[in-house]
Amino acid sequence: MLKFAGRVKSAVRTLTLSAGRNATPKVAPVQEAALEERCILVDEFDKPLGYASKRNCHQVNVDRDIPLHRAFSVFLFNQHGDLLLQKRSESKITFPGYYTNTCCSHPLMEVPGEAEERDALGVKRAARRRLAHELGIPTSEIQLDEFCYITRIHYHALNDDDIWGEHEIDYILFLQKNKVTLDPNPDEVSEIRWVSRANINKFVHECNSPLTPWFKLILTHELPVWWDNLKSLNKVKNHETIQKFV
Repeated sequence: MLKFAGRVKSAVRTLTLSAGRNATPKVAPVQEAALEERCILVDEFDKPLGYASKRNCHQVNVDRDIPLHRAFSVFLFNQHGDLLLQKRSESKITFPGYYTNTCCSHPLMEVPGEAEERDALGVKRAARRRLAHELGIPTSEIQLDEFCYITRIHYHALNDDDIWGEHEIDYILFLQKNKVTLDPNPDEVSEIRWVSRANINKFVHECNSPLTPWFKLILTHELPVWWDNLKSLNKVKNHETIQKFV
């Protein structure tokens, strides 16, 4: 099932959660600590408005809304053009146990350089940090200029529990590497899988897990075209428009 380009200490580590998705979530200690991180608040044009805790950026308010904040989604491909997907740990606050793209997270105010907007350097720094945290890819294996910033998308999605959710301006970053070291963090990731362009639809139908809303939207609207142009990504870059996906 799994082919890793590099060493892996543990092939697949699956976590379980006794409560159903509709129950009031009990936040795992490691995720509770992360809720104090400070996300960058933005307007619909991605202009910074300040910051708020990750908790406040993901809790649904009485109007069923969530503060809009900056995020990123990494799509990591190997030398064959296969895409690395992950299944989110059952301890994740939003969309636990869902399959998604390689890595998704946020640039943080408290991390030096991650608020920088020039050439999307802030989100690239955050992406490299999170690839190390979630998937164990050493930061020394990824240079910032290896990320290709494709575009930004604006989406809004709520957990089934209506307590947590996402509302993000999401930077799409592509990265292709011949070899990476993988050592998934079980607090973040329960499974990983390389999937080819030809087999992505089959995988979606047979993986027996839902897809995160942002990954499903990206897959539906744009990913096939981006993937088909993996060797010529300048053709599909769009830095001027923030695409609103619903």
